[in-house]
Amino acid sequence: MSDKTIEFIEKGRRLDGRKLDELRPIKIEVGVLKRANGSCYMESGGNKVMAAVYGPREVHPRRMEDATKAIVRCRYNMASFSVEDRKRPGPDRRSVEISKVSREAIEPIIIKEHFPRSAIDIFIEILQADAGTRTAGINAASVALADAGIPMRGLVSACATGKVGGHIVLDLMKEEDNYGEADVPIAMDVQNDKVTLLQMDGRLTQDEFKQALELARKGCKEIYEMQRQALIAKYTV
Repeated sequence: MSDKTIEFIEKGRRLDGRKLDELRPIKIEVGVLKRANGSCYMESGGNKVMAAVYGPREVHPRRMEDATKAIVRCRYNMASFSVEDRKRPGPDRRSVEISKVSREAIEPIIIKEHFPRSAIDIFIEILQADAGTRTAGINAASVALADAGIPMRGLVSACATGKVGGHIVLDLMKEEDNYGEADVPIAMDVQNDKVTLLQMDGRLTQDEFKQALELARKGCKEIYEMQRQALIAKYTV
């Protein structure tokens, strides 16, 4: 719901000093967990996210296995201390929903046919939340999959656009997410120009939605380059 008492945009700048089309600062570290097949730690604004990938490995229970391809499982979880008001431990409706959409955003890029009768497990842990945790988690998970050596068609990059103070902006921070007029998280395979996740909370006109989508594509391309450079940095030492 929009709060008219807050001036979100002033002289082309947002509350944190960013331009309308500017991402929050991003930090990506690859291979931070020794016991995982692949892992990634990512900071995006105030978000701190850890992603770990295990597999391909045996499927348990066996009745879930697919004789023709690997199954992909994803678990998104917010730590109890990740938000200001302590969150109750364990899965809730929101984490189950985000686990599902994150898996659906990531699964199309994985070449599952290379690993029949196996499972690829993705764990996304939100250590600190500051709006946009689902997109940050997808970005970290994509890098972790690459670190695990999972064959993929490309990397998935994700960001959110929205409408704040009557303006279309990129990468909403907490105040914009809470009091803005719309939030549109998007994930895409940048290399193949395919959108793998598109959601919207709020209302946009058709022209505003097109503008938001183009801005999201710009943001995803910038994030893709950061993901790519982080992987190159690790494996060219």
